Amino acid sequence: MGYRLSKIYTRTGDKGTTGLGDGSRISKDDARVMAMGEVDELNACLGKLLTLPCPPEVSAMLTRIQHELFNLGGELCLPGQQFIQTTHVEWLEQQLDGLNAHLTPLAEFILPGGTAAAAECHLARTVCRRAERSVITLGKDAAVNEPLLAYLNRLSDLLFVTARYLNKSAGHADVLWQR
Repeated sequence: MGYRLSKIYTRTGDKGTTGLGDGSRISKDDARVMAMGEVDELNACLGKLLTLPCPPEVSAMLTRIQHELFNLGGELCLPGQQFIQTTHVEWLEQQLDGLNAHLTPLAEFILPGGTAAAAECHLARTVCRRAERSVITLGKDAAVNEPLLAYLNRLSDLLFVTARYLNKSAGHADVLWQR
């Protein structure tokens, strides 16, 4: 494979447009670009989370998700392509069920927090929800593959459960909301 980014600045975006993977140019405030940016921010949140101590199974899971999010962003950048499949959503569900099996059922709402890793995971969850909303907005004017949207929806659930799992793994209780 050759160098993909041999020159970082191109000056082609100086007037408010950016290039998609198919070579077309669109405005940087287009719904597609906004969705791509939200997914990129989510991936960066997971990267930051991975700098903190996490159980090995969580680190491996989040690293795989980072790769899948890069593919998801590629799907958004290449209209008409589909990289996220139903099998990706099913894998998230398996991870969710596996982690959730170690947790006690919630009787109250919880606040984002606990350990630093759990707090970062909760932050990633909120960014994931925003990314999902951006993809929904994009879907009003462009075709969006159903598995892509389901992936983001399930991922936000998984990040919630992962935050709880991180707290439990560190011996820290969830932070319960008090009325």
